[in-house]
Amino acid sequence: MSASTAPSAHHAAREFTPLPAQHEPRHLSPLTALPALTALPTLTTPDDDAHLRDLHTRLVREAEEHGQLDVAYRTVSSAVGDLLLAATPAGVVRVAFAQEDFDVVLTELAARLSPRVLAAPRRLDAAARQLEEYFAGSRRRFDVPIDLTLAAGFRRQVLQTLQTLPTIAYGRTASYAEVARAAGSERAVRAVGSACATNPVPVLVPCHRVVRSDGTFGGYRGGVEAKRLLLGLEGVTA
Repeated sequence: MSASTAPSAHHAAREFTPLPAQHEPRHLSPLTALPALTALPTLTTPDDDAHLRDLHTRLVREAEEHGQLDVAYRTVSSAVGDLLLAATPAGVVRVAFAQEDFDVVLTELAARLSPRVLAAPRRLDAAARQLEEYFAGSRRRFDVPIDLTLAAGFRRQVLQTLQTLPTIAYGRTASYAEVARAAGSERAVRAVGSACATNPVPVLVPCHRVVRSDGTFGGYRGGVEAKRLLLGLEGVTA
């Protein structure tokens, strides 16, 4: 697997093409308010990919310098397909599977966190590298900061439990009932299932290791086959 290290030309073109205001992507428009960016030259060759990439680099740098890069994102390739990674300054806030539709995910992040969203791979270099190591079989745990802002209440409590529960370490599984008990609410089995199904940072927070009491896999945000592949990678079979 190889992690992508630069925004795609598609994304760059989408972010910098000087569309009329009513057509500008909602999650990018506030960055045009950056004072330094008002001096950027008018684009006369929107198909010039190199020029667009250079402008994108400048935009990311100046957004970071002004403290206006609230959500950075990038994509990586993996054994379960392309993944979109997004991070706030506090940590990785979202891991999305391709079947979730990355454009939809980015729109949701803009609505729920901040409209200041940019393709800025550098913030996610460590997460991308650790995921690559995980899928290559050389990493068994992740140690990048995680931002659970998108989870609240008991769901957040469940995800925090999954991050620390020793009985659900790499290559091991626990039932929804066991996780409910570990999270301090033995009867909240269905709520644990809901927390896993809506986990905003799958793989990094290992909800794929939570299975039914009879040992069958159960559902997964990335699809049952993705869950089967992840568990198989860790040596777990149904």
